[in-house]
Amino acid sequence: MSAATPLEIRLPDDALQPAFERLKAAWNAKQGLSYQERMKLLDRLAGALKRWEERLATAISEDFGNRSRYETALTEIFVPLSAIKYIKKNLRGWMRPSARETSWVFMPAKNRVIHQPLGVVGIIAPWNYPLQLAVVPLAYAIAAGNRVLIKPSELTPRTSEAMQAMLTEVFEPDVVAVVTGGPEVGIAFSKLPFDHLFFTGSTSVGRHVMRAAADNLVPVTLELGGKSPAIVHPEFPLDKAAERIAVGKLFNAGQTCVAPDYTLVREDQVDAFVDAFKAVVGKSFATLADNADYTSIVSDRHYKRLVGLVDEARTRGARIVEINPRGETLAPASRKLAPTLVIGAPDDASLMRDEIFGPIMPIVTYQRLDDAIAYVNARPRPLALYYFDRDGERARKVLSETTSGGACINDTLLHVGQEDLPFGGVGASGIGAYHGPEGFFTFSHKKAVFMQARLNSAGLLNPPYGKTVDRLLNLLVGKTRRR
Repeated sequence: MSAATPLEIRLPDDALQPAFERLKAAWNAKQGLSYQERMKLLDRLAGALKRWEERLATAISEDFGNRSRYETALTEIFVPLSAIKYIKKNLRGWMRPSARETSWVFMPAKNRVIHQPLGVVGIIAPWNYPLQLAVVPLAYAIAAGNRVLIKPSELTPRTSEAMQAMLTEVFEPDVVAVVTGGPEVGIAFSKLPFDHLFFTGSTSVGRHVMRAAADNLVPVTLELGGKSPAIVHPEFPLDKAAERIAVGKLFNAGQTCVAPDYTLVREDQVDAFVDAFKAVVGKSFATLADNADYTSIVSDRHYKRLVGLVDEARTRGARIVEINPRGETLAPASRKLAPTLVIGAPDDASLMRDEIFGPIMPIVTYQRLDDAIAYVNARPRPLALYYFDRDGERARKVLSETTSGGACINDTLLHVGQEDLPFGGVGASGIGAYHGPEGFFTFSHKKAVFMQARLNSAGLLNPPYGKTVDRLLNLLVGKTRRR
């Protein structure tokens, strides 16, 4: 991103600045949304998702070239609807002020924490789940009483257009607005003086967003990614591990921030794991070219990048196993990339350094479990970690000796679908979390409130100081003071 300011960037219809100013003016005039308004808007949002499902699924598929309708229904419709249902069930309890302990010195005063909306929240959504990753944080931001401005990805323009139309139907423009456009709009958006900025995307872009937000001291939540490992213990059934890792890897053709990025397998089990993985692909995707359930890569640029990762690993001595059950010709124009296993890629190959975001699975070998743990810990902290083992003590060891945003034992991806669990990264994989109660609190200010009692002893501490204060300090501190 450049260092340009919003005033130096002229948008085609000058939509961004007026949208932000309208939201800010509404906040200044009306402040946050009431409980009744929040619940009503969440109901309307859920209803709109159901009415717009077909149009949104068509738009998403057209943006990708081909996107499985089932994957879209699960991730872009079911997940937001489930989140809204969960939020509505818990919202009143989250909003309720919480009592905090009051020191005996200040009794009978009382302490409370009240939860206030932050104000105007900015949400920058990515392309891989373009609806879910805009609507779920939106639902939590509305639940906390905020007004929201959304910038969807320019890589999914049809989805952005449909989502903008849907949200315009649900919300007044002084409550929620959507602005579309290319990278220049994203630059201007991230430099606006929001009360909170929520970004989902790559680590590299997240750094730019955080720098831009810093100019206005805007607090940020960064939902990033990274290289999430899957570790298979040799005592765990390889066919089960391969099935669950393959499903997690190939969902949305690997274009998932929590997809297993690489798999650690004991060196004497590599060939067996490869065979098991191939069997899973053959069963799940007997064909690839005309299979509506096998998703395309979102753009030519990303497709070429993935092909380049494999080509580089091949030239550097890695063994490449392309899994194409019927040996079909996959035209580059379709942007369908066959599931590919890469064995023995050098650690400094691009494939092993960069998040893959595609149906390519490097396999890394280890000898002892401690070696696998050390391998993970030698790299930036991942968004997710997957461990396959039926021994509870070893599972606890892996969880305690590694750090990741979240984790699954004996499966992949599914921790993200647990409504009551927080979702977020750590270190290079993100800052902050949402989902669960954390979603509400991410978009809320916890205001500490001290309520003085009508009858109190505060006056004893007022100057001029004398023996009374000496006695009180002796009691509190345990020292004898002399005037």
